[in-house]
Amino acid sequence: MSLGSYCFRKSLWVFHFGGASCNNCDIEILDCLTSRYDIERFGMQLVGTIRHADVLLVSGSINRKCRARLLKVYNQAPKPILVVAFGACGCTGGIFAEGNVFGGPVDTIIPVDAYIPGCPPKPEAILAGIVKLLNK
Repeated sequence: MSLGSYCFRKSLWVFHFGGASCNNCDIEILDCLTSRYDIERFGMQLVGTIRHADVLLVSGSINRKCRARLLKVYNQAPKPILVVAFGACGCTGGIFAEGNVFGGPVDTIIPVDAYIPGCPPKPEAILAGIVKLLNK
């Protein structure tokens, strides 16, 4: 068993990168932290810096200004890191994909390991996506 696969078995520390979003995905992420869903019982927690994270959770549409920032955050992350494109805007650009400031979907900027679609995805979908990511 390699160190890369072993480190993702116990607890995942998640760093949230919010692109140019409408904040609905942010509300659903915070809903996962409440006592109803309580993702911390699975060992997952949000961290304040990418340097401590195991998972990079990217939500919102990525515009041209955010593109360089996302790449910089990804390069600062400890490797290996799992990348999750979250929400319709994170996966495909959503309703903002036809805009003139759209910088592209997340998977054209950095490699993505899992997609959690929806506008916004419900907490059940978030938990199911993380579990599928761990079983990958």
